[in-house]
Amino acid sequence: MTDESDGAAGSGKTFVNDIPAAGSVPGISADHDQHPESLSDLLKKLADEARGRVTLRDIAEALDERSFGAFLLVFSIPNLIPLPPGATLILGLPLVFIAWQIVAGRNKIWLPERLANYALEKRTLVKIVRRADPWLKWMEAWVRPRNWPLSNPFVERLFGIYTLVLALVVVVPIPFGNWLPAFAIAMIGLAQTERDGNCLAIGSIVGMIAILIFGLIALLTTALFTSVV
Repeated sequence: MTDESDGAAGSGKTFVNDIPAAGSVPGISADHDQHPESLSDLLKKLADEARGRVTLRDIAEALDERSFGAFLLVFSIPNLIPLPPGATLILGLPLVFIAWQIVAGRNKIWLPERLANYALEKRTLVKIVRRADPWLKWMEAWVRPRNWPLSNPFVERLFGIYTLVLALVVVVPIPFGNWLPAFAIAMIGLAQTERDGNCLAIGSIVGMIAILIFGLIALLTTALFTSVV
């Protein structure tokens, strides 16, 4: 793997290269006609072929273009759990970070050096993959490549803006207001990993409902504050 520029090493930042590394698990391109390898198979292959420790950079490279969807799914899960007020301000930031990269048109996810170098022992990764495999297989039984609408970079960036708006809604510290947009992002992330347009449509509809509810709460809060003042 190489940095995007010669000065990247000196700046303290690590980039996941936009060009797939030799020997990495192939990802999915917009013009890929074959049935893509499932996420569960990709993770199993990564765990089986790992030597020693596996970093988040290794996982991102193995997932290739699907790293965006996978990381959206992973980072949305903590926001689906009831949390103390203000916790989403921290837990929602990774979603903003990832969605912004989609808007910027990156082909692969960029990770800060400290996060990119975070490593798991092979036995730990194998254990995680084995526990997650039944759930992934269950999801993959109904989430599959079909009707994928994001066929060009411009449309992908527009959808990235939509995902970014949802991520910003997650960050706003409104009691119980982060669950629905986080769920929508989880659905969108899952759809992106398998290029399932039907799942993407469901996530988008849930996201629109979440944005409408957020707008209503914001209007009511503003009206209440104005009346009190």
